[in-house]
Amino acid sequence: MKLRTLAVCLLFAGVCSAREHDYQKGTLLRMDSSSCGTQEKGSKTVAGEIFGTDGQHKQTQEMLCQEYVLQSDHVIYRIRPKDEKHPVLLPIGETAQFRISKDKLILRVPESDGKEREYIVVSMTPREKTETPAQSASKN
Repeated sequence: MKLRTLAVCLLFAGVCSAREHDYQKGTLLRMDSSSCGTQEKGSKTVAGEIFGTDGQHKQTQEMLCQEYVLQSDHVIYRIRPKDEKHPVLLPIGETAQFRISKDKLILRVPESDGKEREYIVVSMTPREKTETPAQSASKN
């Protein structure tokens, strides 16, 4: 009985560890603020509503979103937080782990809090291959 319980526990532990995701590594190069829409605040007066006069005051403000540049071995990603209301400030210059799942990029920064967060990929650019000094010396 104890042997069977031990075997079931080991099997369960193996299944749980198999669910660990394969992460790619990248470096957070910079953060930019980019325009992501406008916000309007308007107010109507009670008298304007009753009498039909235009007593409305509108205030328009441009909204800015965080946009990060994440560089992996082969691709440079421009990403935005999916949760625009409560974005987390990421540490620039740190190594991040990420994976792509369906239509979003899941990112975690182990040096920070290590939590997974969802990001939207705005653009992807292939990295140009750079020659090392040993490669350029072998050509000569």
